[in-house]
Amino acid sequence: AVDTALASFSDLDRRRHVETYLAAVARATRRDGNPIAVSERRARIITVNRFLADITEWGWPTAPARQLLFPRDIPRLPRPLPRYLPTDADRRLAAALHASDNRQAAVALLVLRATGVRIGELLDLELDCVHEVPDQGAWLKVPLGKLATERMVPLDNDAVALLDTLAELRSPGRPLPHPRHGRPAEFLLVRHGRRVSAGWLRDELHRAAQAAGIDPVVPHQLRHTYATAMVNAGVPLQALMALLGHVSAAMSLRYGRLFDATVRADYERALTQAKAHLGGPVLPPAEPSRLPVIGDWKDTPAIKARMAGGYCIRTPAQGSCAYANICEHCPNYRSDPSFLPILAAQKTDAQALAADAQARGWIDEADRHLRLVERLDAVMSHTQAS
Repeated sequence: AVDTALASFSDLDRRRHVETYLAAVARATRRDGNPIAVSERRARIITVNRFLADITEWGWPTAPARQLLFPRDIPRLPRPLPRYLPTDADRRLAAALHASDNRQAAVALLVLRATGVRIGELLDLELDCVHEVPDQGAWLKVPLGKLATERMVPLDNDAVALLDTLAELRSPGRPLPHPRHGRPAEFLLVRHGRRVSAGWLRDELHRAAQAAGIDPVVPHQLRHTYATAMVNAGVPLQALMALLGHVSAAMSLRYGRLFDATVRADYERALTQAKAHLGGPVLPPAEPSRLPVIGDWKDTPAIKARMAGGYCIRTPAQGSCAYANICEHCPNYRSDPSFLPILAAQKTDAQALAADAQARGWIDEADRHLRLVERLDAVMSHTQAS
């Protein structure tokens, strides 16, 4: 509604004018009849508030005598959970990128997934971005990015190999001016003598998602997926902040979404401790439902995991354990010759479990066991060589 009697800003009234305006903004629609976005509502209210504050600061005689708009009047932007890729979609996308003919773009996207860097940070990487630290392995030097925080991200052998491939695929040419300081720089991602664009990488990611048969993916989802995988592998919050280049814990907490199995395990452990602390009756943890094992446990129609000293069986509804074989895959895992027979037996069983999972159509389970076989091979080879 329009107040035709209003002749001056000094006559503005909170209830009669401002609240009427706020209600009108909340009901505002676009030309197609749909409501305007929350961001547009915010922009309109902030603009009016800024104007009223400015004319008061400038000393206009017609400025309002008191504040009329408050922070509570500005609608909050929604904060949706980050869209990480489920494990199966993550693997299918990686397979599509590995099979891509556009090798430079595909490998760059695989680096994005392997390191968790932002796409702008990836584009600003220079040829000397990989640093070998004595007794600490390889690290990626990430340039000043969105939050002006330079950081070092640890690299495994696979990530180093991807970065080496990018260096090989890079087209030769003269150094190019750096967008931040203007000095010539040898960028890692150069194509036909020019820096590649974010749009070029997004196009390849869109194509790979189609080839993988998954929903469209944006580059930042690869960062979400990296962070989620780190959290569910047990990376502490402070370490996650360092890996992602965050300056506040709230930012990192938003990125890392715990899988249901991880949440359940932590919940049960915390609940037992809380009951003990309160002094109430603490019941022993409920005995897990045990599946009947008839004959060879490896033939049981269930989710199975082989550890060095035994095995684990879970119902298909429970899914695989988030901690299954976590020690074997840890980079600090070591063995010695006296354990070789145990490792060999574990490998044999893991191969049998992979075959069993494939026969049941549980492709993710089969891949999990095959990764364990590959890891045990590497551990045994290293042990025998030393």
